[in-house]
Amino acid sequence: MEFTNWLTPSHFIMMGLLLGFALTHSGLAALRPWAEKRIGPRLYRILFASASLSQAVVMIVYFFNHRYDGYRLWQMQSVPGIQPLVWILSAVSFLFLYPATFNLLEIAAIQKPQVHLYETGIIRVTRHPQMVGQVIWCIAHTLWLGTTFTCMTSVGLILHHLFGVWHGDRRLQARYGQAFVSLKQRTSAIPFLAIYQGQQSFVWQEFLRPAYLGVATFVLLLWWSHPLLIQLTSQLSW
Repeated sequence: MEFTNWLTPSHFIMMGLLLGFALTHSGLAALRPWAEKRIGPRLYRILFASASLSQAVVMIVYFFNHRYDGYRLWQMQSVPGIQPLVWILSAVSFLFLYPATFNLLEIAAIQKPQVHLYETGIIRVTRHPQMVGQVIWCIAHTLWLGTTFTCMTSVGLILHHLFGVWHGDRRLQARYGQAFVSLKQRTSAIPFLAIYQGQQSFVWQEFLRPAYLGVATFVLLLWWSHPLLIQLTSQLSW
């Protein structure tokens, strides 16, 4: 594709999907205190998860089907070592992305969902593991695909998660006050910065928990099923 024709309609559609997801996810998160008082924590969690996950699935499918749209800025897939590097970065990204939500029973609303101030495990490394995981995922996939569509998607995802850092800290401070201010001083959004500054220490024993084993299993399943997922999503005319 010539450079002058790179801006395909899929770029604008993905921007719309990203904006819609950001508004839904951050908007509902901001409404949590108000909504929980009126409909209860469990129903709020179900509505929040349903709205966020449904939009996320649409974005993932659309990304799979249009990842090579636009202009190819670079082609590195044939470079030796790139494929294992991308897989390693992707696996590391999931270690940051998902153990941030430690209590799966609360996520599923089986137990009463609550807001916690964690300061163990991955939180010692970074206070915002989901943001760090998303940045690593975007770097890996942008490096592998090299298209303007992927670059635009990655920029949108990273900007949303950077906003989430500010928004999340603001909501936790409003809820917990000085307790969160103290925790914020002992942790860092930048990975390993708090450990480097001596505010935290790396305690590897805290990573011996089912959540991390579940993530490792998920990564292996994703590696095995990745070609199948791409094949299945290609059957949809999105």
